[in-house]
Amino acid sequence: MVKREEFLRENDHNENSSVSRSDFPPNFVFGVATSAYQIEGGCKEGGRGPSIWDAFSHTDGKILDKSNGDVAVDHYHRYMEDIDLIAKLGFEAYRFSISWSRIFPDGLGTKINDEGITFYNNIINALLERGIQPYVTLYHWDLPLHLHETMGGWLNRQIIEYFAFYADTCFASFGDRVKNWMTINEPLQTAVNGYDTAIFAPGRRENARIEPYLAAHHQILAHAAAVSIYQKKYKEKQGGQVGIVVDCEWAEANSDKIEDKSAAARRLDFQIGWYLHPLYFGDYPESMRERLGDQLPKFSEEDKKLLLNKLDFIGLNHYTSRFISHVTESDAGNYYYKVQETKRIVEWEDGETIGEKAASEWLYVVPWGLRKVLNYVSQKYATPIFVTENGMDDEDSDELQLHEMLDDKLRVRYFKGYLASVAQAIKDGVDVRGYFAWSLLDNFEWAQGYTKRFGLVYVDYKNGLSRHPKSSAYWFSRFLKAGENKNGKEE
Repeated sequence: MVKREEFLRENDHNENSSVSRSDFPPNFVFGVATSAYQIEGGCKEGGRGPSIWDAFSHTDGKILDKSNGDVAVDHYHRYMEDIDLIAKLGFEAYRFSISWSRIFPDGLGTKINDEGITFYNNIINALLERGIQPYVTLYHWDLPLHLHETMGGWLNRQIIEYFAFYADTCFASFGDRVKNWMTINEPLQTAVNGYDTAIFAPGRRENARIEPYLAAHHQILAHAAAVSIYQKKYKEKQGGQVGIVVDCEWAEANSDKIEDKSAAARRLDFQIGWYLHPLYFGDYPESMRERLGDQLPKFSEEDKKLLLNKLDFIGLNHYTSRFISHVTESDAGNYYYKVQETKRIVEWEDGETIGEKAASEWLYVVPWGLRKVLNYVSQKYATPIFVTENGMDDEDSDELQLHEMLDDKLRVRYFKGYLASVAQAIKDGVDVRGYFAWSLLDNFEWAQGYTKRFGLVYVDYKNGLSRHPKSSAYWFSRFLKAGENKNGKEE
């Protein structure tokens, strides 16, 4: 097992390291991120059609606190207030997602919803008026329900055409002002949690050996089809760039044994290689083919031509890390983890946890992991990277006073440590172009409902959804505005 002090010394990690804006290149982008279903609400307003998350969240037993995103934090009506907050805090970019069913209520592209186009035009214009650059995600898990119910959604190859048409419409409608596009957010979560563990919409567990890999396959091809359209029709005129957003915990081998090192490498293949390998090398990682065989769909020669050169940048969502050891008999409760033959470990050799624990059971504060995963992605795929999500959650509490909820000291430590890790990766030679904190607002945290709070800004669910910046928001504001002490480092 890994010895803590020795490891941290060897990896040049100081848990108390300070960080300032000057540790980053002048053109480095700092922003905040959100997603449509988690914040918008207005579920039946403005011509919006239902999504799979509307149906899933209204199904008994699916959401921890029995809540849903019908109102969420009412960004649909309060977007100007929220954009003013972004500007006031000093962020220069805002990553948000478009709700597909707000543009095409049935997902099919038969009739464009002008009210949806107007809503996002208003957001984009308000951002630009305040000097904030929009970074737009086309798909953040909220598939139009009609596509799932009538054709099986991501399990049907025809979804590629529908997604491409939707993307084309967004490029045409917003691309004169939006220069940074992300096609699909965390396709891994859609595939595994939507079609294996069933803890996310659409909540299927019918065939965990086939369906997650089919859903992933079609998401990869849908991404490539959308980028192909952008390259042919819009890139020369609009001058933007398009990437995909993948999520990855760092996997650190739990010992120097070759089987543990192989297990850690395999774990990374199953997380990030699953999506990036096809886009760089035309096929899935060998370790996946070995373990899954014919359960992994095959790319045709035509598919492979479509896939290549379909990334201007990689969006990386990263929250935490794990030690990994090899096991022949996994006790994982779902097929995706079982077939990897790995064990995820959250303790050092001395029994101390890998980092301080956040509210979610899976989230530990492990800043050094971000530097490692950035170096790994850079060396393997050699493409500019944006850290498109990074953050931690607090438990919602009825017992704490508002001022106690706002004093989020652990989140401040989290951001200090992880930003220092990004700065170190840049010094290592990694081409990191930007960083987006997750999230601007406390919001609907998927299967956890409103029990977890990831926001820089506290949302008072009991008092009119009023917004209150937390200590972490003010820390970021000072950091961005380069408030420095005598040492030249952010206090």
